[in-house]
Amino acid sequence: MIVRPVIANDKAEWDALYAAYAQFYEVPQTPEMRTRVWEWLIDPNHEVSGFVADDDGTLVGFAHVRVFARPLAAASGLYLDDLFVSPTARGKGAAPALLTGAKAFAAEHGHSVVRWITAEDNVRARGLYDKHANATQWVTYDMDV
Repeated sequence: MIVRPVIANDKAEWDALYAAYAQFYEVPQTPEMRTRVWEWLIDPNHEVSGFVADDDGTLVGFAHVRVFARPLAAASGLYLDDLFVSPTARGKGAAPALLTGAKAFAAEHGHSVVRWITAEDNVRARGLYDKHANATQWVTYDMDV
């Protein structure tokens, strides 16, 4: 399992994985929405970047990340927005590899933490996350704009 940055040739496989990710979370998504996110990923000047899990030439997962400021800590962190592994590839090491890749990227760029959220009932993922990170005491809120 190789974790590497997204490249232009990944578009078709990434698109299929991202559509499956949206379906998993029951989030309506259009091809135009995926195109917008893809353009962010391949734009070196955009805040969002991505990694893929490549299993012998086939993309089986992805992670999307972005840097965030941590004023109280006088540091920066890496926010893991999305992590998804194809159901057919689960249990083969892609998710741990993507987490390790995000951690290595954060360390290489001087970030002090990798942070993410997940659904409370996402039991399988939380089992993995508990092996790689500490659950925090913080409750997340969304304010509609």
